[in-house]
Amino acid sequence: MIKILLVEDNIEISKNIVAYFKNDSYIEAVYDGGDAIEYLNAYDYDVVILDLMLPEVDGMSVLNYISKKALNTGVIVLTAKEELGDKLKAFNLGANDYLTKPFFMEELKVRINAILKSMGKIKKPNFLEVKNMHIDMKTKTAYINDEPLELNEKLYRLLEYLTINKGVLLFKEQIFDSICGYDSDASTEIIEVYMSRLRKQLAPFGYDKYVVTKRGMGYILDENVGD
Repeated sequence: MIKILLVEDNIEISKNIVAYFKNDSYIEAVYDGGDAIEYLNAYDYDVVILDLMLPEVDGMSVLNYISKKALNTGVIVLTAKEELGDKLKAFNLGANDYLTKPFFMEELKVRINAILKSMGKIKKPNFLEVKNMHIDMKTKTAYINDEPLELNEKLYRLLEYLTINKGVLLFKEQIFDSICGYDSDASTEIIEVYMSRLRKQLAPFGYDKYVVTKRGMGYILDENVGD
């Protein structure tokens, strides 16, 4: 069973997260960074759900502790702060992903699973499927009705990322971080270009309709569109 340490000082949010994960994970909750460091020093966890704005010892200090100790634990940051500097600092200190409040529990779970897969803590399947589209994650190829898609590296990574997170709204900044890297010099507007090119590849099969734009928010791969 996956072991989770939740570090969140908002009691209501903490209780909701614990209730959501307790049936299929072992989850412990603390409310301050100092307590988090004590727990991390005493026990092993697969993933830490970490709020940045904490009393006494803040989330960045917890991240710094995890980094210095080289702990084999994934970290997903929960934050109401959207400043680029905070996000970059969190990634530089070893955070695997971030989620801005408010958020959906389903998205938090998907992102935790993605972190665990990337760390080899749960088996990562070689194949992804959306209707008759098959993605081979080992060979980095994609097929629809057994016909290969002509995807360069960026378009393949974009399609794979959308498919892993199918049904989840992804913000443009999150897609950019995954596809281009948070330290890229490119603008996030490049994601619109990649999306347009990906849709052109999917269009001959009618699969472009499944890549849905949520204006002013981001994108979602919704395999139920038109059904």
